[in-house]
Amino acid sequence: MESLVTWYQSSLGQFMPKEVFIFFVSMLPLIELRGGIAIASLLKVPLITSNIICIIGNMIPIPFILLFIKKIFVFMKKHNILKGLVEKLEARAAKKSSGVEKGEFVFLLFFVGIPLPGTGAWTGSLIASLLEFDIKKASLAILIGVVLAACIIDIAFYGVLGTVVN
Repeated sequence: MESLVTWYQSSLGQFMPKEVFIFFVSMLPLIELRGGIAIASLLKVPLITSNIICIIGNMIPIPFILLFIKKIFVFMKKHNILKGLVEKLEARAAKKSSGVEKGEFVFLLFFVGIPLPGTGAWTGSLIASLLEFDIKKASLAILIGVVLAACIIDIAFYGVLGTVVN
């Protein structure tokens, strides 16, 4: 994350406010809110401001994933556009979600909320969409999971690690 912060400060920092930068970082797959909060702490963005920006940024892509990813995947496989990647993503989502049909809300909430590699709002949305979870319940579970992840990451970067890094 430090290299991303250094890049931002040397290239975009004079043109883009740090709050806008962490907003866009929070929207990116893989980095998401977790990276956004880490970067915000390094850029000395206040905790509450960081959380609001990163939660909103992380949640913006979620409805689009929930509503359209299956259609996009069908189109991509039909036209042989990154077909191997799509099949790999579908297999990964199926593997990570085995046995969750009954407790889908709680599973999704903790899947998104516990910050482990390969988990987060993007992957949670992919799983929810592919397994045809109820969109309203999935959206709420993902939102609560994102807030839980923010609390955990806050402790790490603004609490324990914040005293070491800052």
